[in-house]
Amino acid sequence: MAVALGAAVTAVAIALAIPAVRDALGDALSGDTESVRADLRDSRAGGVAMVIALGMLHTVVWYPAEILDAAAGYVYGFGPALPLVMGVWMASALAAYYLGRHAARPFLYKLAGEQRFLRLERAIDRGGWSFLLACRLVPIVPFSLTGLVAGAARVPVARFAWTTLVGYIPITAYFIYLGSQLEGFSIDDPILWIGAVAMLLALFGIRHLRFGEDDGPSEPAGPGAER
Repeated sequence: MAVALGAAVTAVAIALAIPAVRDALGDALSGDTESVRADLRDSRAGGVAMVIALGMLHTVVWYPAEILDAAAGYVYGFGPALPLVMGVWMASALAAYYLGRHAARPFLYKLAGEQRFLRLERAIDRGGWSFLLACRLVPIVPFSLTGLVAGAARVPVARFAWTTLVGYIPITAYFIYLGSQLEGFSIDDPILWIGAVAMLLALFGIRHLRFGEDDGPSEPAGPGAER
């Protein structure tokens, strides 16, 4: 537990000590996509390092992940940005998973909110891989929260990793594409409408995801429990 918390705190402190990363994080938290794009573009060779730092900071400092997707797409183009950003999100997801697995529950309750944490944990316990996959496909489910809860719930790491990879590629690719097309943006672009419809369907589909509001208290599964 101490190692996990210490590593997370150290990573945040190092990243925030860099003025450019600190400024970009502030812009991301405020939802200022244009400023994040400018931060990445002005950093030149350090832009990739900034993308990595912002993605890893998302493990404990939550901001709309789509801001980083779109900014990277604008600066680097769709082809280079997609593997870069997906690699960063996978690393961030695994960091959240291991932080959740090894950190004390009181810390996680404070970080995520106890009731929301417990509801999501019960849903993951019931839903298995299909619920994990759905969480990645639905944009309003906090990205890092799913990793924290999956780690605390002792979800097998291989299951967590593949559902994150498969489930998060579509929405990441969509926002990277939007960013890459910003200068030549056209309302007639079919990908714009296909992606928008797909996200609306995913949002409507969230009503099928039960977060345990009607469930009574449940005991956390043991460390060896398989889900």
